[in-house]
Amino acid sequence: MIVRDRPSALRLFFVMKGSIVQRIWPQLLSVALLSAFIVAAHRWLPGWVPGMNPAPFALIGISLSIFLGFRNGASYDRWWEARKLWGQIIQTARDIARQTAILTETAPEARRDILHAVIGFAHAGARGLRGETPDPSADALLTRAALTVAGLLRAGALEPVEALALNESLGRLSQGMVGCERLANTPLPFAYALLLHRTAYIFCFLLPFGFADSLGWATPLAVALMAYTFFGLDALADELEEPFGLMPNDLPIASYATGIEITLRRELGETELPPAPRPDDYVLT
Repeated sequence: MIVRDRPSALRLFFVMKGSIVQRIWPQLLSVALLSAFIVAAHRWLPGWVPGMNPAPFALIGISLSIFLGFRNGASYDRWWEARKLWGQIIQTARDIARQTAILTETAPEARRDILHAVIGFAHAGARGLRGETPDPSADALLTRAALTVAGLLRAGALEPVEALALNESLGRLSQGMVGCERLANTPLPFAYALLLHRTAYIFCFLLPFGFADSLGWATPLAVALMAYTFFGLDALADELEEPFGLMPNDLPIASYATGIEITLRRELGETELPPAPRPDDYVLT
């Protein structure tokens, strides 16, 4: 995720880190060069490269903008839901730290086992969402914590209502991670994304024919600006659609897991804590 202060109005035009330009500059350059070639060919060989009425391009552009907006809205909804689910996981981990505070004097090792299992759950969940195969798995670590709670209940170290509250918190951790797995394993329909992707590219590569007459040598600049919007929205939707990846605009779930670890280890009184997550070149992972 990009973490940086908002640049000034002037610097905003020259910021590259965090800009989608880094992903789409080859397409923008291709469109600009093609536009220049079409303008030159139209001037020197009008019979071979005729101009076109720009009116249909305006209608297609409006329709394409609307549908790209829908796709970006759907992708952002996925990104925001993923952020809320990880917020639930973080909050629940802190709840468990407070709920186990009653064990500080009576069963400190059991409390340590439960909180370490929650720490492992966060890291294993983050790795699993990024395509790795953690060992032990997030589910196994939650089961380990639940077995510890069950042992405390049998030993009389926890009242039934206290054990119930802890098990409900462990259930909320599982619920949050299952929600994340649902997002990771259920992308937007491929045909929908493919249709918009193809239409955007066809539109931008045909656009110079509609502007060659009216704009002349300004056509490459105008088409490149138009392509920046369409290609940029298409690429940004791709990033937001998969919120757990490693692209600059994806969620920093590894940092979230580290934040949980720092909080819970501090609750245990440990002093050797992992370093707080910091962005590397404005990107937090």
